[in-house]
Amino acid sequence: MKTKQKDLELKNPFLVYGYVSPRYFCDREKESGKMLSALDNERNVTLIAPRRIGKTGLIKNVFYLMQQQKKTEVACFYMDIFATRDLPSFVRLLAETVLGQLDTLSETVLHKLTTFFRSCRPVISTDPLTGAPTVSLDFVSEQSEQTLKEIFDYMAASGKSCYVAIDEFQQITSYPEKGTEALLRSYIQFLPNVHFVFAGSSRHLMEEMFTSAKRPFYQSSQLMVLCEIEEDTYYSFASAFFGMRGGDLAKDVFAWIYKRFDGHTWYMQVLLNRLYEQYETITDIRQAESVLAQLLEENIPVYQNFIALLTDKQLALMRAIAKEGVVVSPNSGDFVRRYGLKAPSSVNTALKSLQEKELIYKSAMGYMIYDRFMGLWLQTLP
Repeated sequence: MKTKQKDLELKNPFLVYGYVSPRYFCDREKESGKMLSALDNERNVTLIAPRRIGKTGLIKNVFYLMQQQKKTEVACFYMDIFATRDLPSFVRLLAETVLGQLDTLSETVLHKLTTFFRSCRPVISTDPLTGAPTVSLDFVSEQSEQTLKEIFDYMAASGKSCYVAIDEFQQITSYPEKGTEALLRSYIQFLPNVHFVFAGSSRHLMEEMFTSAKRPFYQSSQLMVLCEIEEDTYYSFASAFFGMRGGDLAKDVFAWIYKRFDGHTWYMQVLLNRLYEQYETITDIRQAESVLAQLLEENIPVYQNFIALLTDKQLALMRAIAKEGVVVSPNSGDFVRRYGLKAPSSVNTALKSLQEKELIYKSAMGYMIYDRFMGLWLQTLP
């Protein structure tokens, strides 16, 4: 069995980026157990959640636990395909993620890769930042489908149980190549030792992909929707770290933070990170308000650049939604009149554009500003 890794001691326990260990990961015990059980029992998982609520952390927590519990014949891979724009860029990222991580790079492994891959040429180079050896595939775009098949075949022949998490999976629906979904499905279904976590932040696209009988991935995985961490559980996690150094986090202050962001993990972590940095004890809501004001001020240039790219109608709609917090029906007559918006048809056009730009998203409660900090800043505009 693998020896357990010693927890890294962090100066600030409220992580804003990355994953370290379960010690710095709040709860999600039920969700972690559910995903572990599905993967252990040969089921793929579809994980749907808005960005920054913790789906990446959950995946990495599950992979951490899996590698701690299982033998060395387990290989876990995580890739975020949000920046990919076509099938060749997907294949290139998959190759960089998997090859070289599945085996320790050596001349023997390079020879093995060269023999295995017929549609492309494996290239070993050195990472300029870390100095670690990396492997990439030199292939022509026209050979993308064949190269993709060879990567999957290589994993199937590895003799290891492989787990691949593909984040922002809905991105493949925007690829110019027709039939990418069907192509991936046709390869994935014949990989007995390779299992997948398909994660995505666009709920309507992900649900359409996995619950529509017309789509290739229909009923191919277990569906999971990630919700907010319960307030009391999150408070216990956060207050414990303040207590460990002799300080305190007042429950009413935490409740204010939780309500301000509706329990949205990343925004709470950012605020808690700054509070932990600046104060040993948090007993006054004004401390949280002050830190939040600092955060908004830091990002004013970013927000100004965003709104400079919007039309007057789009900006007016964003400001109106920000003032409301959540809007069930932005094209209703009452909402349009209250904020002096144009006709409902122009609101619909602006709404569609803002959703495509991912500045507004539709949650179960209604339409909201995607960036919670930006939404609070928009509320301050005259």
